[in-house]
Amino acid sequence: MTRATKAVAITGASSGIGEATARRLATDGHRIFLGARRTDRLERLVEEITSEGGTASFQKLDVTDAASMRAFIDAACSAYGRIDAVVSNAGVMPLSPLEALKTDEWDRMIDVNVRGVLHAIAAALPAMRAQGGGHFVNIASVGAYEVSPTAAVYCATKFAVRAISEGLRQESGGDIRVTLVSPGVTESELADSISDPEAREAMKTYRAVALPASAVADAIAYALAQPSQVDLNEIVIRPAASAQ
Repeated sequence: MTRATKAVAITGASSGIGEATARRLATDGHRIFLGARRTDRLERLVEEITSEGGTASFQKLDVTDAASMRAFIDAACSAYGRIDAVVSNAGVMPLSPLEALKTDEWDRMIDVNVRGVLHAIAAALPAMRAQGGGHFVNIASVGAYEVSPTAAVYCATKFAVRAISEGLRQESGGDIRVTLVSPGVTESELADSISDPEAREAMKTYRAVALPASAVADAIAYALAQPSQVDLNEIVIRPAASAQ
């Protein structure tokens, strides 16, 4: 297939990296299927993409619900006849010290950041196998390589995404490509979920230097544009002025 004919499903597409990726890939000529909980944002995004000549559709998606993910991938396949790539971008980051014992937030991170990726693989892998190939792009973080105070659980989920991605790559047999994209600080709503006052204050300083979401979208587009015999496994992208 040529790059311009790929059908790409994107989770967490209502803002930040997901939204930027949808815009970039649609500009490249890909057919985009968008999923998130906030369907009002998805509807506006689809209208904007289609008004500019792109091809896009959407469906409400809860990545923590395996049935919702299956329905989302099935709808993408129905809309475009196949599923060439899945960009698993949905994520949450309610940072806090472990001693704060915010166990509900720990569970939420595990459900969205880890189970969400696994649900996407489970839903899309059979279709990709049946059609003879596909590409998973999993969005991790520099937190997949390092741990910092207040981020132990968040980093654990991103280490898990890194491990899952590498395991899937090794098992793929060459038909399924897998790319792990690990951004540093990026302009997004990710920090809005931080309820711990200490972690919220620290994040203001940490996020003083940030990548535009479009920079990560460009990296994703680059990975998808590689020829079928090339599997770009890992991309780490940071602000040039950032030490972390």
